[in-house]
Amino acid sequence: MNIAIIIAGGSGHRMGQDIPKQFINVYDKPVLIYTLEGFQKHPQIDAIEVVCIDGWHDIVWAYAKQFNIDKLKWIVSGGNTGQESIRNGVYNLEGKCSDDDVIIIHDGIRPLVDETVLSDVIIKCKQYGNGVTSLPYNEQIFVIDDDISTVQYIPRETLRRVSTPQAYKFGRLDSAYHEAFEKEIGIYGSSYTNTMMVELGERLYFAAGSDKNIKLTTKDDLEMFKAYLKSDKDNWLK
Repeated sequence: MNIAIIIAGGSGHRMGQDIPKQFINVYDKPVLIYTLEGFQKHPQIDAIEVVCIDGWHDIVWAYAKQFNIDKLKWIVSGGNTGQESIRNGVYNLEGKCSDDDVIIIHDGIRPLVDETVLSDVIIKCKQYGNGVTSLPYNEQIFVIDDDISTVQYIPRETLRRVSTPQAYKFGRLDSAYHEAFEKEIGIYGSSYTNTMMVELGERLYFAAGSDKNIKLTTKDDLEMFKAYLKSDKDNWLK
């Protein structure tokens, strides 16, 4: 099976709204539903699990019914950090998944997941054991020397931008989260599954990426998302 874990456990303070950003309505549809629809429509996705803020579970079930997200099978409470939320989602699948099942982790506030990107992540995971969506880095990166200046740069040809979706075989993913939380490796700060895996000694494999795969963090991001919906809907929005 190919199972998606959609992380929607954040409170979204940086968006400055009264409700979590994943539940903000854009053209009469919550952001989270746009994200879920990308997985609902993909023929290789068998089931969806949402990791959600406490108090919003019933609302997610109601939205899923309203927008025909019938692949949604489980809703799990999030944790105090992003890593705790992902861990909760992974642990909930224990006893429900086999070791070779593909688990696709994706941010609930990345509503423009591309079908070809999702397909390639699954392909790479089946081939190598994992697959992480990635893109070349097109800007110059400099290393801070004394807060106001620099004398060193990192060649951009050596860099890749990695985000979600990212996919892992369930057996390795589950054991990695147990190891990471037992040993306190790769679980603090901005750590995510991909960085945790590298800290645990795992080699990651690049999959296709898309510049449209924006993360809705600020109001400007939200306006960009709305612009994508209006300008490109004939090509990709079904």
